[in-house]
Amino acid sequence: MSTIATGGESGVHLTPPPRSRPSLTASSARTGEKIIRVLLAGAAGVSVITTFGIVASLLIPALGFFREVNPIDFLTGTRWAPQFTPASFGVLPLITATLWTTAIALAVAVPFGLGAAIFLSEYAPTQLRKVLKPMLEILAGIPTVVYGFFALQVVQTDFLRGLLNLPTGAFSVLAAGLVMGVMIIPTIASLSEDALSAVPLGMRQGSAALGANRMQTTLKVVFPAALSGIVAAVVLGISRAVGETMIVALAAGQQARVVAGPLEAGQTMTGFIASAALGDSRVGSLEYDTLFAVGLLLFILTLAMNIISIRLVRRFREAY
Repeated sequence: MSTIATGGESGVHLTPPPRSRPSLTASSARTGEKIIRVLLAGAAGVSVITTFGIVASLLIPALGFFREVNPIDFLTGTRWAPQFTPASFGVLPLITATLWTTAIALAVAVPFGLGAAIFLSEYAPTQLRKVLKPMLEILAGIPTVVYGFFALQVVQTDFLRGLLNLPTGAFSVLAAGLVMGVMIIPTIASLSEDALSAVPLGMRQGSAALGANRMQTTLKVVFPAALSGIVAAVVLGISRAVGETMIVALAAGQQARVVAGPLEAGQTMTGFIASAALGDSRVGSLEYDTLFAVGLLLFILTLAMNIISIRLVRRFREAY
């Protein structure tokens, strides 16, 4: 035990230090940590239970559907007419329309989103970045039904048929894909900008010290270092494009057919689910179970994309 020396007329006296009272701070912190840990574990458990619930709600009716419909015919058939006589359950028309709208959306969103991310991260002054990034993210808060009406009334009617004089009908996967690409630009731009900004400043300074200009540094040093985050942003954009409903339901069309070109109308998987869920199919019937079969296929496609993205992120991840 340490002592405290005090001086006085009679010399130096050694007095023990005052005893400290036991503090409750550490005990309270441990209790708070335990409570937070329980709450976080509960939140994670709810997420897992919800996921299993979604899978079960899709899988059970879908299995009943596939007892009566051959899965090979379902995946390779070119005629989708579950409510007509004779009924046909070839989902390929829905898949082609979904692929067309997703590809067009990515063709718009990836270059513009990555360009915006590079500008905000590497070129824009701090004050300008504080203004532009919130303005960009406002696009993510616009309801998708507004995007859908914009695609139908402005892009399809006024732009494609009016200004460009293209021989299109009332609907097309091109109009839906273009507007859907605008919708997912904030997702790709914001997440990619965060990944680029996380690259250490020392890597930029080292590249500049070797004689590289800003563009060379951005493309050959910063961009590869942030590639894992950029891949995750693009895959998230793909997932959102595949799962979008209102834009494709309003602008792509309701006719299920194999789409061979961007100017054709077509019904996507989410568009079919939205329209069929409001129909008159009897619960438990084969026509009603098509909802769950298409939903399960959409879930599997999204899951496969997420698995691929995780592998890509792990492959290209760099530790600084």
